[in-house]
Amino acid sequence: MSKAAKLAADKAATNPCAFLAQPTSNQTNVTINSDVTVVLGTEVFDIGSDFASNTFTAPVTGKYQLNVNLELSELDSAAGFYQAKLITSNRTYASTVDPDYGQDNAFDQIVISILADMDASDTAYVAVRQSGGTAQTDVLTNSHFSGYLVS
Repeated sequence: MSKAAKLAADKAATNPCAFLAQPTSNQTNVTINSDVTVVLGTEVFDIGSDFASNTFTAPVTGKYQLNVNLELSELDSAAGFYQAKLITSNRTYASTVDPDYGQDNAFDQIVISILADMDASDTAYVAVRQSGGTAQTDVLTNSHFSGYLVS
């Protein structure tokens, strides 16, 4: 094992950090034309106690694997787009879908998976944005936000 790999493994071993959170209930009728924080009231697990109030806070400087899976229902085909955002202190990662299905879509999902560079005390949270259309879309309880310290 190289010296750099050993240092990374030691950092991860001495600062265990992993979490998985999901909504406790459906978040209904997402507001149009603004970033809406996804409410993640259920912590499935939180090793290191670094997740609270819908936000992950990096305990140490390092690389973090962060994953978002937003399960949406009642998408409005008249909306310009739907966008999931993973907003960190350093940058925003986004994934966008165009809901022009010819009719309202019952379900869709938006996924983000990123290896993010975070400093100690940097934060990350999830938001959803709907551009135009009618405020009828829901974020479902089988949505997830997870992450762990890689090195």
